[in-house]
Amino acid sequence: MAQEQVTLACTECQRRNYNSSKNKKNVTERLELKKYCKWCKKHVSHKETK
Repeated sequence: MAQEQVTLACTECQRRNYNSSKNKKNVTERLELKKYCKWCKKHVSHKETK
């Protein structure tokens, strides 16, 4: 299956806040999205973790 579940962690507080999916065949690098962190109380960058 091409779709893979990934977990997104806040780059500031390192908490794992979001789950998402990505297509491994099209997106080979790690996913990075700007999302809201309820612990930091602001929009920050979230990176894909293992």
